Amino acid sequence: MSVATPSNPRGLRDIPFELPEVSEVEKRRARRILKRLREKHPDAHCELNYSSPHELLAATILSAQTTDVNVNRATPALFARFRTPEAFAEASPEEIEPYVRSLGFFRNKARALHEAMRSIVEEHGGEVPRTMEELLALRGVARKTANVVLGNAFGINVGFVVDTHVERLSKRLDLAPEDATVTQVERRLMALFPRDSWTDLSHMLIWHGRRSCKARGWSCEADDLCRAYCVNARPAGRGVFR
Repeated sequence: MSVATPSNPRGLRDIPFELPEVSEVEKRRARRILKRLREKHPDAHCELNYSSPHELLAATILSAQTTDVNVNRATPALFARFRTPEAFAEASPEEIEPYVRSLGFFRNKARALHEAMRSIVEEHGGEVPRTMEELLALRGVARKTANVVLGNAFGINVGFVVDTHVERLSKRLDLAPEDATVTQVERRLMALFPRDSWTDLSHMLIWHGRRSCKARGWSCEADDLCRAYCVNARPAGRGVFR
């Protein structure tokens, strides 16, 4: 059983860094937001198309600085041509490039796919690794990508996916300070929410960010969650914490 310590009050012994202290009041408020999001987006899920862990890894690497929609347009032909990590590893980056050319930064992404899959074949027996440390050692993989793969392919929650939507909503909903870095946002969310909700909640926040609380032109009046919890509600002014 995990044991709580002053630096890790929730007893997450396999988390290798300290989580910020959060109050019970903040946790209760976070749980109410989680409940609202579950009601609003019960079908929220990863919107990248994949059928295996290595396909999810590839799609997530490709999603950097582009949209899931664009990635999903490119991956059917890519995955039909390179069906396994071995197929990616045996190809050259130049052979992969035509399949990802539409996504931007395609040369870097093709090389990242090739080298990541080669490492998987040579160092992990052709299986996508299931630890944060091993995933971060792969070319093109940072914490966000590793969290996507671990949470969605393996049901392992060791962190929280923070993309632009999650970062924006975390600050608008007063779950993280306005000046928080991505790393600070992730650790605040980990401290506030139950561990078994991290992967699902990241999808709910992303769905809400894409469909309601958009980066531009949003209005809190049309959404009960935003009216209740947004700290800069528009156009009615400051949100009400409930």
